[in-house]
Amino acid sequence: MGLHFHRNPDGTTTGRNEANGFTVTHADEEEVKRQLYEDAGWEYTPPPPPVPSGLHRFSLVHDEFRASGFGDERYAGLRARPPEGCVPVDWGCFALECVRPGKTLMDAVAGTVAEVRREHGLVMNSLGVEKPQEWFDADNKNGYAAKTVAHLVLMAADRARLLGYGRKDVVRLLDATGIE
Repeated sequence: MGLHFHRNPDGTTTGRNEANGFTVTHADEEEVKRQLYEDAGWEYTPPPPPVPSGLHRFSLVHDEFRASGFGDERYAGLRARPPEGCVPVDWGCFALECVRPGKTLMDAVAGTVAEVRREHGLVMNSLGVEKPQEWFDADNKNGYAAKTVAHLVLMAADRARLLGYGRKDVVRLLDATGIE
């Protein structure tokens, strides 16, 4: 069963349950999600309240192909002394749920990843984004689309490292795109 969401040019959101064809369009994206979850028989949990200006909410995940789990000894120091504003959580792997300062979401994520690497020697390599091809708020620099971009960059850097590519290789590829 798959639930699919699409932001329409008029600002509404359309959701569809592929299993039975149930489709709903509404101006409130969360209402679409709630109705689809209800139709699918899934529990719906509303999003947390927004964070104050200058803070960003995100999750960082240490996602590995090798089974390690939340209790792995490598995470002992990070479980005991997480970065300020972050709480260790067990997602079947090690994760941090964070509310951290930053000029943008990407700044907050980058600062937290750097702090974890510096203080604990661990590179957090995911934001736990599922179905990154779904972009709900491509016009919001600090919303879901930004989390998706940060997730994909962290994941790409990690996969590149596993394949033997270095920072210069990844930066060369980014520079080749012409992004300013």
